[in-house]
Amino acid sequence: MKKVIEYIQKHTLFFLLLLSLIPLVGYMKSGMPFVDDGQDHVARIANFFAALRDGVIVPRWATNLNWGYGHPVIMFLYPLSSYLGSLFHFLGLSFVDSTKMVFIVATMASVYAMYIWMKEAFNKEAAIIGSILYLFVPYRFVDLYIRGAIGEHVAFIFPPLILYALVKLSKKKNIVLHGSLLSFSFALFILSHNAFSLMFLPIIALYTLYLFFVEAKRSPHFILNTLFFILFGFGLSSFFWLPALVEGKYTLRDIVTKGVALTRFVPFSMFLYSPWKYGGGGDATKFLGFSQWFGILGSIFLFWKSKENKLKWFIAGTIILLVCSLFIMTSWSRPIWEKLMILQNFQFPWRFQMISVFLTALLGGISIPYCIKVLTIQQKQKKYVFIAFCIISILVTVHMWKPRGYKIEQPSFYSGIYNGTTDTGESSPVWSVRFMEYAPSKRIDVIGGIATVIERSRTTTEHRYTINATIPSQLLENTLFFPGWNVYVDGKKTDIEFQDPNHRGIITFRVDEGIHEVRVVFQNTKIRTYSEYISLASFAICIMLMIRGCIWRKR
Repeated sequence: MKKVIEYIQKHTLFFLLLLSLIPLVGYMKSGMPFVDDGQDHVARIANFFAALRDGVIVPRWATNLNWGYGHPVIMFLYPLSSYLGSLFHFLGLSFVDSTKMVFIVATMASVYAMYIWMKEAFNKEAAIIGSILYLFVPYRFVDLYIRGAIGEHVAFIFPPLILYALVKLSKKKNIVLHGSLLSFSFALFILSHNAFSLMFLPIIALYTLYLFFVEAKRSPHFILNTLFFILFGFGLSSFFWLPALVEGKYTLRDIVTKGVALTRFVPFSMFLYSPWKYGGGGDATKFLGFSQWFGILGSIFLFWKSKENKLKWFIAGTIILLVCSLFIMTSWSRPIWEKLMILQNFQFPWRFQMISVFLTALLGGISIPYCIKVLTIQQKQKKYVFIAFCIISILVTVHMWKPRGYKIEQPSFYSGIYNGTTDTGESSPVWSVRFMEYAPSKRIDVIGGIATVIERSRTTTEHRYTINATIPSQLLENTLFFPGWNVYVDGKKTDIEFQDPNHRGIITFRVDEGIHEVRVVFQNTKIRTYSEYISLASFAICIMLMIRGCIWRKR
């Protein structure tokens, strides 16, 4: 037993990563786990990949969604998971297996990130406990096996990774390298889940302030470096968040989400205990976890016993943040939600449990090893108590490691015409119906005049036709209109009508008598082009800084 423990201690991270695979057994069976958003994620990745295959580096249009009318949903929803899923599909996996692989890789990466941060910031024992509590918590399994929240699950990688980069920066260890890690981690955080990244900003700011006083010895360079590299994180990800922010006004977002959050508050008792059960996100357990509550109580004990002021301040601040994250999910916070309309875009107050998961893992990682250390037993027995706590923390979640069932469909179900939008309609244009209800019989129809149409070619963002109009004619191109769609007749841009009451939200245009070459093409608006330039410039500067930093270090 002693040799086994010593071997595990030498290869701790490897065993933690192996351990993180155990609860993923439900994702290693054939078929897509039956989760709320599972098949929608697969369809979204299939459409995302189709755009990439056509040479679109930043996909913004899902051509097969919404009964084949297309939809801009991938412009507004976190693209990182779709890029990862597309990569796995490119490597040979099916779309279903690619989606499952995103969940698997994200789980392991989140454990790795939590471990390296807590080991750097605290110690190895804290890192082990913190990593286990970060994964083996009810909310993570709600995301995995009930909601299928791929964006949230990928986002769990980046909070500890960002804080790890900040710790390194505060110690002035290879500023360019760790500053670049901060920029890329923050950018990927936004690309994984924009709402979670916004929620986590106060924690990043407060941790930066803590490091400024404790580790960086009040060096203004640390603050300036942090602001500089965070700014580049915003720049790197601007190709996604900037158009989504500006062009969100063209969607039903504010209408669909208005008031929804005010009906989804969580009773505080559900944090203390709520049983595991399958159902909608609102019905799922909000229990913080048995071991997590031990960690919270242990942190209070550590605050009371510790004589180290900086540790007391850190624990006190973390507990306050945890209380705030729980408070904002309850009906007691209703006045705040009513006044801050931006909060209502989160739709569900219980999404703040993503913050609670991180904070409870942090508190447990710090306090549990200390509580074991002060036990009046032999050192050998303390090791066994430590191991027992880890094992119990894992085993109490075993019943959560499986979905309700599995859905098996033909590959064409996801890559072909999909009868949905993969969201609740908040990304639908304001001038269209929320959801289409049937697939069009043709890709283009003559709805006025006399004309014949021959389709020449079709990609996700460009449709080419030859139209022979006997008399001036009006045509209906069965594609949902969104800014960026343009129609060119014989190379000249023509007017589009998309508010015809008989064809609401669909592209219609006119041609004169004669034979015409028509292109219906989805192009960048000015804000999309500018945002891509910002991202490209930020990326180039970061790479140049890294190269310069490596050269400087060698010299």
